[in-house]
Amino acid sequence: MSETIHFPRHLILAGAMAAGILLALAVHMLGARYGLDLGGLWQSDGAFMPAGSAIAWWLIATVGFSSGYFIANIMHSAVSGEIPQRARNFLVVVGVLMLAGIGQAISGPSPVPSAAGVLAGLAVLCLGALMAFCGAHFALRKS
Repeated sequence: MSETIHFPRHLILAGAMAAGILLALAVHMLGARYGLDLGGLWQSDGAFMPAGSAIAWWLIATVGFSSGYFIANIMHSAVSGEIPQRARNFLVVVGVLMLAGIGQAISGPSPVPSAAGVLAGLAVLCLGALMAFCGAHFALRKS
């Protein structure tokens, strides 16, 4: 029988955070392509915040948190030997195909002006990092 291998929790946390940030950025880019503008919060025309902006913020926060949580669980299970080798290979292939599809979908020119796009990207980075950290922390605390 093989012994259970324990991986440093900080390494799992860092990997889950990195994956959560990347997925949050990918969702932001796809949302911008389909008209979900994050910049609706900063418009000063006195009107209510557009629903597309609120949906974009909640979608990015949800993807960051859930991807951090699930990836930390998967990484912890894979290291401890609870996931068979075939399932690990399948997850790697699915991840690569998802990232290739997202890359192809966002390869066109951006509909958002460059200064607003940079600010929105930085906001997504911060929100994705915070939510991915929270999700990964809860997953590692549970295990």
